[in-house]
Amino acid sequence: MFAAVWNMPPVWRGIAAEGSVFRTGWWHHHRWACQAGAVQASFLQSERERGRGMQTTASPPVSGLLRRTRLRHFLRARREQITPEEVGLVNIERRRTPGLRREEVAALAGVGVSWYTWLEQGRDINVSEGIVNAVSNALRLGDAERTYFYRLAGHNPPQPVAGRRWDSEYARMNALVEGWSRNPAYITDRYGRIELASRSARSLFRIEARGDNCVLKFFTEPSTREKYPEAEEVGRGLVAQFRAQSARFPEDREFGRIAERLSERSPRFAALWDCHEVVGPNRSRRKIALPQAGVRVFDRVEMSVPQSPESLLTLYIARPGVESVARERDAVGCHAEAA
Repeated sequence: MFAAVWNMPPVWRGIAAEGSVFRTGWWHHHRWACQAGAVQASFLQSERERGRGMQTTASPPVSGLLRRTRLRHFLRARREQITPEEVGLVNIERRRTPGLRREEVAALAGVGVSWYTWLEQGRDINVSEGIVNAVSNALRLGDAERTYFYRLAGHNPPQPVAGRRWDSEYARMNALVEGWSRNPAYITDRYGRIELASRSARSLFRIEARGDNCVLKFFTEPSTREKYPEAEEVGRGLVAQFRAQSARFPEDREFGRIAERLSERSPRFAALWDCHEVVGPNRSRRKIALPQAGVRVFDRVEMSVPQSPESLLTLYIARPGVESVARERDAVGCHAEAA
């Protein structure tokens, strides 16, 4: 074949040679493109398997699997811990498994047996808040357990009901507030109204009765604002926290009524309310003018009350510095005892 090409005229020989080179080059290019495509496809597949590429329906996210697995174990454990007698069922026959059966929980919750079975099996189904609430009632879940169940089911936990009391813990919380090292301490509800207050807090902040609103007193009583050398910063924080609380309870119209009344009585509150600033419970520093002791610095700590999540516990801790902590505590405590 080489001899035949060599014996061709020069023009034809060049054409044949170019064709051979072209064909040879095309073959190498095609083979390289196929190999590169295979490597790229393999890389993309590995990326998908690692979760950094496109998600497939055959492989759900790991977080969803873990959440449903925890939900499955939680529901089964709670079901096995409840006896038929606790829910008013007559236990006649001998049971092979402890606690309630799945069909009994479904009947108590008012949902289908298959639906509850799928839920306890951890299947990937959409569960409404109504079903979560019904199953929570059937399993007699406590507040912490109900919150845990809601989150595992993919829903936000229900907000506490306004006016809900925590009578079983009231005495202990009162002892905590009163015994807070003679420093100011108080508990407010969702609107900033006083529920509990220590003697030093009642004296220092002129809290006259349970139900006094801290935000209302600050913006409507000049004597309250005068206690704060940094009154502008304090007022801004109060309004921002009040707005944050209103977002926690979007269906509660009392926030709007309070804001409207305050806006009419205090132009400064109205201006800050229109700024739409938001801040949650935090730790901050407060300068307070103490009676007979001058301006002192306190660390102010806010935290939720576990027995009443809508309430807020505020503690003041005298900061050592210019004068001893003992003098600062005595200054507040003596004035409280004299009041």
